[in-house]
Amino acid sequence: MPGTPFRQGDAFAKGGRERYALTPRTRQDFAGCLRQSGDREVPLAARAARAYLDVAFFHPFSDGNARLALLALAYVLERDGVRLDRVGPLQTARYADDSAGAVDLVVLLAVLIRAAHRRAAGTPHVGAGCGPYGAIHHPGHGRPAHGVPSAGSEP
Repeated sequence: MPGTPFRQGDAFAKGGRERYALTPRTRQDFAGCLRQSGDREVPLAARAARAYLDVAFFHPFSDGNARLALLALAYVLERDGVRLDRVGPLQTARYADDSAGAVDLVVLLAVLIRAAHRRAAGTPHVGAGCGPYGAIHHPGHGRPAHGVPSAGSEP
């Protein structure tokens, strides 16, 4: 982002409860992680989720990281010709080392990608919807998937 400097010190989130340390390699590691979002050997949902989580984890800027994370996710999808047509906020509290949350996000994105493709093709979906901004639940977890977009009227 031209004109927006990478953070110069540690970053904090959740009212200061989470600290994102700045090391001599943070910026380089962040750039390397984002480059991996272009690896076509990895499924699209996983690449988009990873880009989102990388921005959230590295916290590269002093402000706007949550918005940037969602934009990074949308960019990875758009680059592969996928535009999510129905999304909305889904707030959940997760920690950086929550691997189940990362898996939930990948599952959620895969569902959203399939639903967007179905709607674009005009293919009806049989099954219960969950409202325009309802939560998708990962089987066996009993909790909403990771907090970015939520499914539209079709899971």
